[in-house]
Amino acid sequence: MHTDVLVIGGGLGGVAAALAALRAGRSVILTEEFDWLGGQLTSQAVPPDEHTWVEQFGVTASYRILRDGIRDYYRRHYPLTSASRASAHLNPGAGYVSKLCHEPRVALAVLEAMLAPYRGSRRLQVLQPYRPVAADTDGDRVTAVTVQHRDTEERLTLTAPYILDATETGELLPLTGTEYVTGFEAQSETGEPSAPAEAQPLNMQAVSYCFAVDHVDGDQVGDKPANYAFWRNYQPSFWGDRLLSWTAPNPRTLESSQRTFTPNPDDDPLAVVADQRRTGGDTNLWTFRRIAARRHFVPGAYESDICLVNWPMIDYFEGPVIDVPDAAKHLAAARELSQAVFYWLQTEAPRADGGTGFPGLRLRGDLVGSADGLAQAPYIRESRRIKAEYTIVEQDLSVAVRGAQGAVEYDDSVGIGMYRIDLHPSTGGDNYIDVASSPFRIPLGALIPQRVENLLPANKNLGTTHITNGCYRLHPVEWNIGESAGALAAFCLDRGTAPRAVRNTPALLAEFQDRLVAQGIELSWPDVTGY
Repeated sequence: MHTDVLVIGGGLGGVAAALAALRAGRSVILTEEFDWLGGQLTSQAVPPDEHTWVEQFGVTASYRILRDGIRDYYRRHYPLTSASRASAHLNPGAGYVSKLCHEPRVALAVLEAMLAPYRGSRRLQVLQPYRPVAADTDGDRVTAVTVQHRDTEERLTLTAPYILDATETGELLPLTGTEYVTGFEAQSETGEPSAPAEAQPLNMQAVSYCFAVDHVDGDQVGDKPANYAFWRNYQPSFWGDRLLSWTAPNPRTLESSQRTFTPNPDDDPLAVVADQRRTGGDTNLWTFRRIAARRHFVPGAYESDICLVNWPMIDYFEGPVIDVPDAAKHLAAARELSQAVFYWLQTEAPRADGGTGFPGLRLRGDLVGSADGLAQAPYIRESRRIKAEYTIVEQDLSVAVRGAQGAVEYDDSVGIGMYRIDLHPSTGGDNYIDVASSPFRIPLGALIPQRVENLLPANKNLGTTHITNGCYRLHPVEWNIGESAGALAAFCLDRGTAPRAVRNTPALLAEFQDRLVAQGIELSWPDVTGY
């Protein structure tokens, strides 16, 4: 099969890349290995992690269409109270992690609606569930990618002038021989204050299998997981207690701190203020990533709030899942950990009344599209990353380094983003690295491999370091990366040029940036201060 732009990976970056190329009049093939498009927002079941100013500025126009579409979907189809329906900034889950916490299926419906007219016109072909298994190259160009069906093992060979790697782990990079890095870079290489003295390529952030729960009457306790005893007694050296406890490090101070868990508090969802400048929001784990607040809906519509479990205790950091022969073993163990956490919550978790266990907790696999109750896909925080023309380093945007100057203002900006440098515990035994960040730009140079000409990153696999991946990996930034990569491929086809030439030719760069601005992509920030 042949197309203008081939996008491998149907997460947020992949969908945004496809939409950008389609809006530019190009044909697209989009592949995805899981049952749902949307990646971390849907199949990984992670509500959007966004910055403080998201309702005013700092995201692309198409990402705002996605956010508005999610709210409109609730208003059209859900039995909201009149007050909640009228809320301009409706937060369906009233979670503290984000101003828009919602059920994954709603995001899936909106993403599918955004793609629907292009499917209808046949300019977009979506291949699911397919994953890349091989690639052909000719010198510095990728000539074809072979994908294989997850269930039937049917193989298809796909060709295109431009190929975008929007997979969650940068799967095309080793298949195509594109130079890349993993894990920690050495401080001598990057100059980053938070980097180690020596490179640690297999030291990567934890992965997590998220899940959704509600709390209803009756005993919902099922069978004890096979490996429960191991996880029940597991205690990382830096944790301050067992992993399965209400104790965990504060990511910003690393001090041991206590969380609480109170199912179905009778709180007012319209009074919830989600602002990560104030707090990470994880003091009460029930409301931290709540995706349905029952008081938003007419009485009786929801038996219970619905809580999305993406908490410190489900972070699996016993071993990496990239570029190791036992990746499948570690992914299976990550699933075991999440199953153990759920059973612990039902049976042994300390309650405020002095008792133990919440037997009324119920897995909501129906909301995440799985039979076993866990998300379809692991939440992958860190990918392989291209060796790029420009690599974004910590000192480009750290508040501690940059101060009042703000982040480096790259002249080749193709978008913007903002989040703290937020690194979870890693497979090398490291605790959190959580560093204040300045609102930053996305440099075009970070989207261009040092050698390969027609492969572009469209997810977390751009030219960041292990450290800066911590703030370039979140939902709106991934979307912007993908959208700009898709627009770049279409621009190069229109102008008969190459990505490297666009970056290094002032007239072409200016023309491309004008096109991005016309599409609603912001290239710089107003005068705001990081946190």
